[in-house]
Amino acid sequence: MSKEIKTNAMRILEKNRIAYELLTYECEEFIDGIHVAEQTGVPYEQSFKTLVMEGKSGAYYVFVLPIAQEVDRKAAAKAVGEKTVDMIPVKEITKVTGYVRGGCSPIGMKKQYVTVFDESAGNFDAIYISGGRIGATLKVGIEDLLAVSHGKLAAITR
Repeated sequence: MSKEIKTNAMRILEKNRIAYELLTYECEEFIDGIHVAEQTGVPYEQSFKTLVMEGKSGAYYVFVLPIAQEVDRKAAAKAVGEKTVDMIPVKEITKVTGYVRGGCSPIGMKKQYVTVFDESAGNFDAIYISGGRIGATLKVGIEDLLAVSHGKLAAITR
């Protein structure tokens, strides 16, 4: 029996005694959140993606939003007190977060960045997020996620 490989996200949840459910799926490279939800059979509206953006100040921010939605850059900037925010280039994701594209979890990054979950996450007891590697999804209670990520809820989608 092979041992499941733990990610930083899983280790942090366990260290904080936060219950989570791990769902795995077969995938060799990046696929979007909609395809992940299809493969794992989880509800789209409860499935969230993680975006990393850079503010005009040069600071990085983490935004967690429903997989079928787009970030509202003005609303996102306002939520973190920036004039503007822009997506970081794909080639910088690993350097900034420690995760790869498609496996970027809002918890367990190299540094603790300001983290904002779309307010719609508050409609659920738990949401599905990346598990910290391609092929892994975690179901975690929203209150636990907000606590462990030091996150907040705000309207950040169009």
